[in-house]
Amino acid sequence: MSTIGKGAPGTYLTPDEVRQIVTQAFDSGKLDGKRVIVLIPDGTRTMPMPQMFALFQEILRPRVKALDYLVALGTHTPMNDRQLSKLVGATVVNGKVGETNVFNHLWSDPATFANLGTIAAADIAKITDGKMSQDVPVTLNKLILEYDHIIICGPVFPHEVVGFSGGNKYFFPGIGGAEIINFTHWLGAVITNYEVIGAGYTPVRAVIDRAAQLVPKPTTCFALVVTHEGLAGLYYDTPREAWNAAAALSSKVHIKWVDKPFKRVLSVMPPMYDDLWTAAKGMYKMEPAVADGGEVIIYSPHIDEVSYTHGKIIDEIGYHVRDYFLKQWEKFRQYPGGVVAHSTHVKGMGTYDPKTGEDPRIQVSLATRIPEARCRKINLGYADPAEIDIESWLNREEEGVLVVPRAGETLYRVKNNGLSTATTAKDA
Repeated sequence: MSTIGKGAPGTYLTPDEVRQIVTQAFDSGKLDGKRVIVLIPDGTRTMPMPQMFALFQEILRPRVKALDYLVALGTHTPMNDRQLSKLVGATVVNGKVGETNVFNHLWSDPATFANLGTIAAADIAKITDGKMSQDVPVTLNKLILEYDHIIICGPVFPHEVVGFSGGNKYFFPGIGGAEIINFTHWLGAVITNYEVIGAGYTPVRAVIDRAAQLVPKPTTCFALVVTHEGLAGLYYDTPREAWNAAAALSSKVHIKWVDKPFKRVLSVMPPMYDDLWTAAKGMYKMEPAVADGGEVIIYSPHIDEVSYTHGKIIDEIGYHVRDYFLKQWEKFRQYPGGVVAHSTHVKGMGTYDPKTGEDPRIQVSLATRIPEARCRKINLGYADPAEIDIESWLNREEEGVLVVPRAGETLYRVKNNGLSTATTAKDA
């Protein structure tokens, strides 16, 4: 099939254009009479899900035997009916909108998963250019096996682990099992956020696409390029091709190039990030544009928890640069790779020497409700949010000081730093 959709920087699709794309996507009749499940993001992504949900219910629901939704939580907290109602823009009662189910991905229950196979160590070595060489079991939410067709529907942004989000990432980690989640996240951490984020078709994306080949159901994808001003692009095709188109546009829409790095950045996090695990995007998106010795302050006075899911482990291991773990791997190998990866992404680039200790490239501080003692314990800086006057930070870019309102989705990079965003799946 050829890609259906459109998009361009600085322009936004009208409701009629969105409707036309969705209508055209389903015009072939290939889904008529089928049982269809749609993988969708949770509330930590900017996404016009109510608009898409309403169109799917209107255009596709009357033509199919079943149309249900599965929230691709990864390892995020399950959503209650109130949160799901806000997500889809319709009243959810006991996980249902009328006859339509809106399921949470129950990632913490081992009974959730079916084993689809294994990516052999030799394949992993080839995909990762020798960085890793191990068998990777591929498990996925077995609910999808009850349906005839899967639709992925989600936004594409620069992403710290995979390069750009969206596409087959809604399988892994979206509804995937722990083994492949931990493997892909640790692979991304070894390469580093600094190199991966916004860098096109990465080895992590290649592993995810390889795992997706094991999914035994036909899959198509709506990939969206979303801004706070509107929907810049919408594409429908196979997951890989729809993602290709959206990632190419995202690289033009979601990356801001600056002339020189900043000394201090205040990342103001919106309420949709309710713990540091999700709000850490305020660091990921800024790290490439911060000068050596500089500082990122994650400003989020509403946050009082490091991670609702993984906080206990993070309290044990703390936040450290990649080499802190690599050079002490026997000490840390028993911890989930996804959590260790998160630790390195938040701390950023740096070095570690067993004799002289850790030397991070930049400082990361929290201006949240997480107490100073806990910040120090987990090896992060602390700033009292009550003492931060945002107004006094504004309009100081020439001094090397930047405020990023509603941080977490726009990637900042310094011009001519050697990193590329041009590679797509077709180039791999």
